Amino acid sequence: MERVFLFENKGEKLELADPDPKMTPEAVLNFYSNTYAILATAKISGGEIKNDKLEYQFQSVMGTKG
Repeated sequence: MERVFLFENKGEKLELADPDPKMTPEAVLNFYSNTYAILATAKISGGEIKNDKLEYQFQSVMGTKG
């Protein structure tokens, strides 16, 4: 089953392709953290089937200043 990885970056919702189906979701998160620095501190949730795909959410755990 195809996997997709979703996260929000600066208000924009992004869908990231699976770089390698053999990688764990944690390894995929690490892979994409090289491109998206905000993912360096993200957590993974999901693993739910939606639209014939296995969807994972990368959620930033960084707080906001204000």
